[in-house]
Amino acid sequence: MIRCITFDLDDTLWAVDPVIRQANQTLFDWLAQYAPAFTELYQLSDLVSLRTAVLHQQPSIAHSVSLIRRAQLRHGLAQVGYGGAELERLAEQAFEVFLEARQQVTFFAHARDMLCQLKQQGYQLGALSNGNADIQRVGLADLMDFQFKADEVGEMKPHPLMFETMLSHTRLRPEQVIHVGDHPQHDIEGARQAGLWTIWVNLKALPADTAQADAQVGCLSEIPSTVAELALRSGQRLRL
Repeated sequence: MIRCITFDLDDTLWAVDPVIRQANQTLFDWLAQYAPAFTELYQLSDLVSLRTAVLHQQPSIAHSVSLIRRAQLRHGLAQVGYGGAELERLAEQAFEVFLEARQQVTFFAHARDMLCQLKQQGYQLGALSNGNADIQRVGLADLMDFQFKADEVGEMKPHPLMFETMLSHTRLRPEQVIHVGDHPQHDIEGARQAGLWTIWVNLKALPADTAQADAQVGCLSEIPSTVAELALRSGQRLRL
């Protein structure tokens, strides 16, 4: 019996690229006001090269977008002459400015209605994310029961640790959980290898064989009926 449904967030419940673009712009505007030496040397596009630089120096933080962002800011601020307590203060404040802007998402059509319907049907709902969107801050705390992020777990999907952590938290077996996500490897392959049922959110109408999922949907409104179909299949599997 299916007891729990977990969701990826970015590009599953909302489009992430416009969110990150706006968050980066908000960050850069803040830096122009409070750390002007940064924006005198760097342009917005230089955030990419700063990210590459810190990942080269600190490959151990590659699983955490938050650690990468903080390191990126410290590195850039240090390069333009900030140091000591001032550097740490500016880096942390700048990170919080970015993080707050990063929570300003626009849900895909039917996202909240779909989650509400599943919640009313009695399913436990959770989020498994490689990013740093927060269910409290984006407005999903009323619908989702838990969240695990790569930042906290220590590994990004498709690493099994994310799924194992969720199973330990829920005290469920893999065959009692459906994972829903857009990424063929991070979400579908990772969850499948962990033994979960999978629903591929294919909003871009990619070829059907792109992801080896148990089911796929082209609209979030299709998820409740797809969950019902997988729940029936799961019951048949258990009786075999």
